[in-house]
Amino acid sequence: MTMANPSAVDVTAGYYQGSVGLRLFRLALGASQRLWPALAVRAATRLFATPLPPKWLHRQGSLGPRWRTDAWAFEDASLTVYSQPAAPHGPVALLVHGWGGHARQMLPLAESLAQQGMRPVLLEMPAHGLSAGTTSNLPQFARAIDYAVGRLGQEGHVIGVLAAHSLGANAAAYAASRGLAVGKLVLLAPPASPRNYTHYFAKVFGLSEATRSAMQRRLEEREGVLMQHFEPRAVAPRIRVPTLVVHDRGDRINGFADGQAFAHAIQGAQLLATEGLGHRRILKEAEVIGKVAVFVR
Repeated sequence: MTMANPSAVDVTAGYYQGSVGLRLFRLALGASQRLWPALAVRAATRLFATPLPPKWLHRQGSLGPRWRTDAWAFEDASLTVYSQPAAPHGPVALLVHGWGGHARQMLPLAESLAQQGMRPVLLEMPAHGLSAGTTSNLPQFARAIDYAVGRLGQEGHVIGVLAAHSLGANAAAYAASRGLAVGKLVLLAPPASPRNYTHYFAKVFGLSEATRSAMQRRLEEREGVLMQHFEPRAVAPRIRVPTLVVHDRGDRINGFADGQAFAHAIQGAQLLATEGLGHRRILKEAEVIGKVAVFVR
């Protein structure tokens, strides 16, 4: 697993320091740490759970005439579910975006799998895209995946593959380790340690270690799960389905070592290493999509 590195911190800083409002919030957090530490922890926890870029940037409506859009109530928010018909009784390919992402990013893979007779279903998480909610987190992503798989199964669908990107991949691995009913698992640029992101966040906002650790503890207590339970060494021994990990060697968001950690820890997992695609281009690169399609067959 990788610890914080300058490139990851730089990218994280780019999200949060891109607006005057957030820079002012950084100053306010610094002051509140000294004057009102408990308020600083609550404010930091709220911002950490707020997806950026904001979801309204990705509210582009329908994916096209062949796609059906449904809203499922989920917890105190909702899930947006995009689906299209495929071959009769074709297995479902459930596709999940990452933190600050949206369902449209998974379209190239969805279209490829549809050509194989699968029924692609794209899941848009709370506080992302068209889904309701203003905050989310990794445990909620995992619960949403579990709920979606269960609901689709209840409707008579077989989940042939679960493919997920970035934080969604971390959540998918955790859900799979708990006996999720899926045939295969594809992890696209997964992060190996969600705890690292609390350190990135703390560095960007100038949080003390006391504030950072209190924020992490507050999140863990509220969600009822420890961040370390999402790491490869915790989830991998219980993943029993064929798994493909796709990761670019130059990924500046989640380092290549993160993908290696999952691939090495999951018994029988395959690692597809790419060059020059970074964190998001792997989602639309034809060669990658073709190799994922071969794995799914």
